[in-house]
Amino acid sequence: MGNLTTSLINAGNALQVYGSALDVTENNVTNANTPGYAAQTATLEARPFDLVTGAPGGVMLGPTESSRNQFVEQSVRTQQAASAYDQQKVSDLSTAQNYFSLSDTSGIAPAISALFQSFSQLSVTPNDTVARQTVINNATTVAQDFGDTANGLLSQTNDLHQATSTTIATINQLAGTIAEVNSQNTRDVSGGVDAGVDAQLNAALEQLSQYVNFTIIQQPNGPLSVYVGGQTPLVVGAQTYAIQGDFSTPQTAILSSTGADISSQITGGQLGAELDDNNNVLPSYVAGLNTLAQTLADQVNTALNNGIDLNGAAPVTNLFAYNASTGAAATLTVNPLTTDQIAAASPGAPGGNGNALALAALANAPVVNGYTFAQDYGNLGGQVGSDLSAAQNNSATDQSLLSQAETLRQQISGVSLDSEAESLLQYNRSYDAISKMLGVLNSLSLDIVNLLPPISSS
Repeated sequence: MGNLTTSLINAGNALQVYGSALDVTENNVTNANTPGYAAQTATLEARPFDLVTGAPGGVMLGPTESSRNQFVEQSVRTQQAASAYDQQKVSDLSTAQNYFSLSDTSGIAPAISALFQSFSQLSVTPNDTVARQTVINNATTVAQDFGDTANGLLSQTNDLHQATSTTIATINQLAGTIAEVNSQNTRDVSGGVDAGVDAQLNAALEQLSQYVNFTIIQQPNGPLSVYVGGQTPLVVGAQTYAIQGDFSTPQTAILSSTGADISSQITGGQLGAELDDNNNVLPSYVAGLNTLAQTLADQVNTALNNGIDLNGAAPVTNLFAYNASTGAAATLTVNPLTTDQIAAASPGAPGGNGNALALAALANAPVVNGYTFAQDYGNLGGQVGSDLSAAQNNSATDQSLLSQAETLRQQISGVSLDSEAESLLQYNRSYDAISKMLGVLNSLSLDIVNLLPPISSS
């Protein structure tokens, strides 16, 4: 009877074990599409069996094991950061390219060409009022086009400041989510990973990787620490250390919770691209634009000052004016000259076209870093296009590598409905077999009880 009782106990225990294993499988199927979820596996362990000590043997449920592979997870996060970085680059550079039109009909290039064509026409009819007014009008168009481009880049910089501020807020929000998950118990009662908490944590980490590069340190008891750029703490256990942005100067700075400048540590994710575009890329475009605008203004002003106006007098007011400290492109204007103040003649030949010819010749002079005005603007627009093309190519490569990493993760830790169906069938069969065995054992127990003689009332 003792062995029969032991068998009943073992069978009942096995029924509970296989029921729990079924629960794990059903949980996998339910969460097949849950972000951050990794397939779980129920482990079955043999209970001690010893005739001497009376250990009954049987089966028991071990820790639930997660299929998550941290190396693969890190690979996905790394590719996420790279992909988000180049996608942001593509977005920013696409906007910048709109300001550097290489069209023959509108923008800086045709405006500069029209200005020198008007000088050429002035050399044909140096005393014509219409020709002189055309020079002033075309100079005004040049100044306006430079201003529009510079102000467009300034507007984009302001938009980047706002975007960067939003990105920082999102990073801090995700840090709070990770800290909150850290405060929960990531281990279940059996010592295995709590699948729900684990999914929340890894989903938050993957989201964070889209915004900034970071490394993590996993603590033995479950909670992890997140370090921006591998150096600055963002999350340590249940504590967050919010980062912040400093937009008080043209160079945006990212500060740690203690106020230290950590900008150099941020090289990936959306924040990395926003920081680089604001601090390096757009300023380089603006610098090139300022150089072109200032050189054009200085060369034209100098050439005009070498001549005499319609009245035979040397010019006293420049055609172009600008504020170099603020930026020549953004501040370029045309002074309010009258048509007779345009110095088309050379000092030795009043009423002639000598100086107008010199002004027209400036169109082909390599006075901007060894290039003509048109060539230099073409180089600047070409650089923007080249940067955009490189970002687009990098983004396509990143997407491919990210897809590969995600595919590998799915193969290793994703939920396979086919595999879960096999497990479900296996556990169901085991559960049914144990149920039948339990029924048989129960029947035998009743038969034995019925064979026992009745207890005498005396």
